[in-house]
Amino acid sequence: MQRESIELTNMCMVCNGSQVLVQDRKDPRWPGITFPGGHVEPGESLADAVIREVREETGLIISDPRLCGLKDWCTDQGRYVVLFYRAERFSGSLQSSEEGEVWWEELDKLSSLNLARDMGDMLRVFLEEDISEFFYRPMGEEWINELR
Repeated sequence: MQRESIELTNMCMVCNGSQVLVQDRKDPRWPGITFPGGHVEPGESLADAVIREVREETGLIISDPRLCGLKDWCTDQGRYVVLFYRAERFSGSLQSSEEGEVWWEELDKLSSLNLARDMGDMLRVFLEEDISEFFYRPMGEEWINELR
């Protein structure tokens, strides 16, 4: 059986009533409005990783993050997995970081913002109970996304 290398990352939709915490990413490889998150460190639990990343990027300490789906794709180097979490409990004071500016935004206004590539489809995984995976599949020179 062949094994593949896996890179684990996370993203968290922090909810505060009708608002969600958004981040305007500065990274030119994937700019735009998205949710905070980042890489899982070696030996770190998945939940601890998302709590740490949200704290580092926003100043907030989330409690009880709930896994709600994932995004993944495969390359010659292996599989890349982004674990999607939701959190409704938090403490601390909101502050932006070098990753980008953060603020609370009305959930129903997100579609009018300059969202990061494919963020609109990813939102469906965060919000719709019957969708748990956002998968990128290569089709010739293009990549298509599938929601399952």
